Amino acid sequence: MNKDYIKWIRSIVGHERIILNFAGGCIFNENGEVLLQKRRDVSNWGFPGGAIELGESAERAAIREIKEETGLDVKAEKLIGIYSDYFAEYPNGDKAQSICTFFEFSVTGGKLFCDKKESIELKYFSLDDLPELFCKQHKDISDDIINKRYGVFR
Repeated sequence: MNKDYIKWIRSIVGHERIILNFAGGCIFNENGEVLLQKRRDVSNWGFPGGAIELGESAERAAIREIKEETGLDVKAEKLIGIYSDYFAEYPNGDKAQSICTFFEFSVTGGKLFCDKKESIELKYFSLDDLPELFCKQHKDISDDIINKRYGVFR
C-alpha cells in the first residue's frame, strides 16, 4: 500500500486531470450542531475528511482522517451520499474530478483536538447558521444534511 497515493500518482501524471477519491463525514454534538474544520489549505470551513489511500475502504479512510483532524474516534452510522460530479483546480495547478463518499458518524471515544496541521480551528455549528463552506461539494453535502436526505448520489 502506497502511503501517499496522491503524491505518487502526481509524480507520474503531473497536473493533468485525474479522479481523486475522498471520504468524510459529519458529527453532531448533543445539541444537534455539526462539527466543521477550518482548513489550513483554503482558510475556510469544511467537513472533516480526506483522501482515500490505496488499499483503504471509504469508511476506514473517513475514520482515519477524522481521528487525525479532530482527535475523535467515530463509528459510521449512515451513508449520506456519494458526490461525484465535482471538478477542482488546486492552487498548485493540479486538476481533478473529486469523488467523495460521505457518512454520518457517532463519537465512540477520543477527545476533540485541533491538530493545527490540516485544521486551524474546529467548531460545532447550528445547521441553520453554517459558515460559508470552501467548495460546492461541501455546500451540496450540507444541503443534504439540513434536509435529512440519505443515500444521495450526485
